[in-house]
Amino acid sequence: MNKLILGATTAALAFLPAALQAQALPPAVVAVVDTDRIAGSCTVCAAANTQLQAQVTQLQQRAQQVGQPLQTEGQALQTAVNALPQGQQPDAALAARIRTFETQQNNARTEIATREQQIQRNVAFVRQQIAERIQPAIVSVMQQRGATIAVDRGATLAINPTVDITDAVLAVVNQNTAALNINAPAPAQPTGQQPAPQQPQPNRPRPQGR
Repeated sequence: MNKLILGATTAALAFLPAALQAQALPPAVVAVVDTDRIAGSCTVCAAANTQLQAQVTQLQQRAQQVGQPLQTEGQALQTAVNALPQGQQPDAALAARIRTFETQQNNARTEIATREQQIQRNVAFVRQQIAERIQPAIVSVMQQRGATIAVDRGATLAINPTVDITDAVLAVVNQNTAALNINAPAPAQPTGQQPAPQQPQPNRPRPQGR
């Protein structure tokens, strides 16, 4: 039975046009693009990267602004706790001071972490916008140059400079002078779901490091 089926299939294929049985692919014309260079040097890309760096600098300054007083207070509290007689607990005033310190420390950590996450989203958002501008520019230049495939410069070991179309693609990208949005939208919340309320955590009457 299998021989009959195979024989019938072979006979049917014999009647197919040769072009359908084996279509030869045209020779590939490869172009190379340095997308990293474009993403770092295009006019609006460079402006956006400068703004993102400013956000990082502001975060570093804010972390120092809130961290220095906390460090000073933490050292002072540690000294006060170390000065207590063996086995003696802090009095009410010192315990309240420790609780205040821990609250401020937790708030500072939350603030810095939140701003770090926002900057990370901003960076990803800018990269997405840059990619959306580079891709059609590559296609346009490929069509002009007769290329059938484009590869990224980072994926090649060595190239002939004549196949590099980076400058041409960069010129097309620079034609769009609309500024990039450096502020990513807030993450979408799942529909119908509310964030679970956090249970308050009791503060222990001791500073960090004790």
